[in-house]
Amino acid sequence: MFKALLIEKDDAGYRAELKELDESRLPEGDTLIRVSHSTLNYKDGLAITGRSPVVRKFPMVPGIDLVGIVEETAHPDYRVGDAVVLNGWGVGETHWGGLAQKARLNGDWLVPLPAEFTPRQAMAIGTAGYTAMLCVMALERHGVEPEDGEILVTGAAGGVGSVAIAVLAKLGYRVVAVTGRTEDADYLERLGAAEILERSQFSSPGKPLGKERWAGAVDVVGSHTLANVCATLQRGGVVAACGLAGGMDFPATVAPFILRGVTLAGIDSVMCPRPLRIEAWRRLARDLDLDKLDAIGHEIGLGEVIPTATRILEGRIRGRVIVDVDR
Repeated sequence: MFKALLIEKDDAGYRAELKELDESRLPEGDTLIRVSHSTLNYKDGLAITGRSPVVRKFPMVPGIDLVGIVEETAHPDYRVGDAVVLNGWGVGETHWGGLAQKARLNGDWLVPLPAEFTPRQAMAIGTAGYTAMLCVMALERHGVEPEDGEILVTGAAGGVGSVAIAVLAKLGYRVVAVTGRTEDADYLERLGAAEILERSQFSSPGKPLGKERWAGAVDVVGSHTLANVCATLQRGGVVAACGLAGGMDFPATVAPFILRGVTLAGIDSVMCPRPLRIEAWRRLARDLDLDKLDAIGHEIGLGEVIPTATRILEGRIRGRVIVDVDR
């Protein structure tokens, strides 16, 4: 038996409950993991509360992240006792996820846990931090260098924004953070932000083109914010877009793309190829100041996940939520 957060939908309605389950109920997979930690992300909050149709199959264990130890495996790349990380691949949506003490998974979805990280640190990073690293790598692939100018990070106090700021600052970029929570200014400055801007400057409809400022940007908001970021990029600037916290729409014009040659680089962290995932985790081990992870992440127990899910959707959570599944 193992503890798990289980989402069910039937004639009685939609509900998420902490339950004791038999291991035989786990879905198919070639690798059994003894989970030690998971996380609570915005997508998990949507799944747990039912506010958006994230879950595609019922019943479902949510949790798009996990870290743990291999207990059984038929996969050639792993052995019993190996420490592994999982992010995405539809886990928590179409396949049971990490908010449980056990998980049975496809070994192709797993990444070896870098020796530099403890399990808790790996989940302080989680999908949000791994996505942030993919964004940084995208800016680099498009030639954005520290001497080119400032990098804007929207949704800065969230998980993606927090890690993006920390990594970009360590790499020598001047980072400008956008947040709606001005009380988090000290936190963002400790991560490496050189300047803090109020999100209201970006969240309303803007002009097709604005004054050029940013060499690059990491955007988790979408909607008017992304449109305004594109409109104020420098000629040849790049924005890595990875979220829709402000909406799925993109009320922009083609002006920034055809008059300034800017690039909108989409980041898909869910189905990202395994080699790129391994590279992102390798880069995190090298380019993220591990001393900052304590500021980025805070820990809760599995029994605290359901009430915390509502808070994360209300924007009342700063940084990363780590879940100790044994608490």
